[in-house]
Amino acid sequence: MRPTRFRWIIIALIFAITLINYIDRSAISYAIGDIARDLNFNQHDKNLYSGFILAAFSIGYTLTTFLGGIFADRYGARVTLFWAALSWSLASGLTGLAAGFTMLACARVALGVAEGPNFPSMNRGIADWLSSRERAIALSNSLVAVPLALAVGAPIVTQLILHAGWRGMFIVLMILGLVWLPLWWILFRDFPEHSHYVDAAELAHIREGKAGDREIDSRTLFQRRRNVRGLWKFLLSNPTLLANDWSFFVFGYFLFFFMTWLPTYLETAYRLDLRQVGLFSILPWLTAAFFLWIFGYLSDALLRNTGKLRIARSHPIWISQLLAGLCILPVVFVHNLAVMLVFISLAVGLGMSANAAFYAVNVDVAKERSGTALGVMDTFFAISGFVAPLATGWIVEWTHGFNGAFWLMSVLALSSVLVVILFHHPDRCIRLE
Repeated sequence: MRPTRFRWIIIALIFAITLINYIDRSAISYAIGDIARDLNFNQHDKNLYSGFILAAFSIGYTLTTFLGGIFADRYGARVTLFWAALSWSLASGLTGLAAGFTMLACARVALGVAEGPNFPSMNRGIADWLSSRERAIALSNSLVAVPLALAVGAPIVTQLILHAGWRGMFIVLMILGLVWLPLWWILFRDFPEHSHYVDAAELAHIREGKAGDREIDSRTLFQRRRNVRGLWKFLLSNPTLLANDWSFFVFGYFLFFFMTWLPTYLETAYRLDLRQVGLFSILPWLTAAFFLWIFGYLSDALLRNTGKLRIARSHPIWISQLLAGLCILPVVFVHNLAVMLVFISLAVGLGMSANAAFYAVNVDVAKERSGTALGVMDTFFAISGFVAPLATGWIVEWTHGFNGAFWLMSVLALSSVLVVILFHHPDRCIRLE
């Protein structure tokens, strides 16, 4: 009999909730114009108000993505992600009920608080369910949900706004999250050893030839993770992880800029209406989905063929961010819709392409506490999610254009390239086993 392949069902579940997660968090960027009109934002301060609303998500996210990694390592991905998804679904519904600026800002903070544990839980689950030979592939297949959510979410969300209003749109998104919950609770277990759907052959494959013990209890397995000495000193002083964290901040800055401000940029710079914005937003995120998916397979192929993490993880990160930073520049110098669409699509695609490598480094270097390590990295990402929308809103308000925001992104990309080249050496660094 062929071994089971239930681990890929787990990846499909993680893909599905990540898709929902990103549609939920990005939907407001398409509704912000209607929201500003309905809630009577002051016209003079509209960009600043909008920037704060778009950034408010990251106030809550910064706190709980850090704690989410600790929770996922201590209590498991099953419980952590279940309660997170339930909470953010309800927060989406609350957003649709907002009656003013303060309530809307609070709803966005609540959404951020609830969504914080998603990616640390994902990394924890993949670390436990996939072998090192399939880790980047599994991560790319999970994380490709991010650009796909932004690609398919653009036309879906804009159509929902046009037909149900922005309030109705948020209610529909709440229902999507609630539908996923029972599937996760029934099918997922924190360890493949405890899943009835995994046979001995698949378990041996996951554990790379080491037989898993189905009789060992979860408490013992969780305890193995907790007994790690010098954890915080390691996470906050390891040069490779710190370089990875900073580079992921830059990755996040690119992502949040395009996720929150691309619709407004298309409307103001090229006079597109809401329906056109939804259509023109598809290509950049489909490009990102393709690059991210391909780079995950490329990273694991490089690791298999060379055995070197520097080649498989570090090089894809700095090369992709260098190219993304360069692709921003034509958008500054040429005001042409076709040129803009091509180079923004390349900037988004290349900027997101190494996402799986960022995540894999945390498992490669700190496998037993990969959730906590990811939580630290995702905290940098969360900070970028606050800084990017707010800084962009300020730059646009005071310069009356987006060129300054584009220049800042290119400078950040260059800083990431230098940091990774100089300090990102996962083969040479001490690892937390």
